[in-house]
Amino acid sequence: MQVAAPYRLGLLHGDGIGPEIVPAAVTVIDAAIARAGAEPFEWVELPIARAAIDEHGTHTPTSTLDALAGLDAWILGPHDSASYPLPHRSQLNPSGTIRKHFDLYANIRPAKAFPGGDAVVPGTDLVIVRENTQGFYADRNTHAGTGEFMPTPDIAMAMGIITRPAVERIARCAFELARRRSKRVTIVHKANVLRLTTGLFHDACREVAGDFPDVVVDDFHIDAMTAHLVRAAGEFDVIVTENMFGDILSDLAGALAGSLGIAPSINSSDSHAMAQAAHGSAPDIAGQNIANPIAMILSGAMLLDWLGARHQDPRLTDAALRIERGVAATVAAGTSTRDLGGTSSTTYVTRAIVAAIR
Repeated sequence: MQVAAPYRLGLLHGDGIGPEIVPAAVTVIDAAIARAGAEPFEWVELPIARAAIDEHGTHTPTSTLDALAGLDAWILGPHDSASYPLPHRSQLNPSGTIRKHFDLYANIRPAKAFPGGDAVVPGTDLVIVRENTQGFYADRNTHAGTGEFMPTPDIAMAMGIITRPAVERIARCAFELARRRSKRVTIVHKANVLRLTTGLFHDACREVAGDFPDVVVDDFHIDAMTAHLVRAAGEFDVIVTENMFGDILSDLAGALAGSLGIAPSINSSDSHAMAQAAHGSAPDIAGQNIANPIAMILSGAMLLDWLGARHQDPRLTDAALRIERGVAATVAAGTSTRDLGGTSSTTYVTRAIVAAIR
């Protein structure tokens, strides 16, 4: 009799370099969970992105969303929605569709410099906790419609939304994460100009901070924060901010740590999580076996850590740590793709990480 796997994970390859880096992440995850003594995962491949448009007439089929609801977590490769034919190009993209459907309100984006990884600011080791459902992006500020409109051809307007419940839950996420790290949280806002919206974000975060007296809290305006990161990224630990600011800061932090190719992330709620590298689909290098798989691999490690905490399974937490150490050892040994100054292929880097884990 065949015994069902304890964990079933969705596999969504995406576009561009997705079909190269997603399998790389699976290879590393499988090696890590085996080394940690966990039972093999069951991987469930589902249609998404351009391939789904060609086969199902939509980039995110209802059948895919229904299947994801029955799985423990998912890995999503990058998508190239700008290249989709109309009307798909103008619709909410695959990542946004999944994120909105499952209310994945927390986008957790670490930026960590590895020795040998060509970091702009060595010593960078921070996490940006980005509120993922509201703010000023047009796909996240209305129940229906885009949140952007044009009263005349020469006037374009956009709305933003900040609500106390959404801020409180992302703030708690940030403070709980800080307790696992260095117990420091930085709130990023623009309350001197956007007094009501980001002012509410700042104030609600400060109120939540009262429940975490062991965590040190400070705050900066978004413009000042960009300068602080460039000059001294190593001084920050957990940064919590609204959607657009978090998007900008995480790209900056990833570059400071060495490359967006090593910038992982997960999108999560209290009950669902999706691993998704912070970078794009890089169609210009797709199919050449030169893409950096590390961001996707580390996103997979974050997913293991989330699963380990949710199911109180120390084997998955151990596997996540093994991946992080394997990546660090591989980069330190000089094995890296060209974005980190190396010459190795996607496949070679993946094999080296697996060897380091084993």
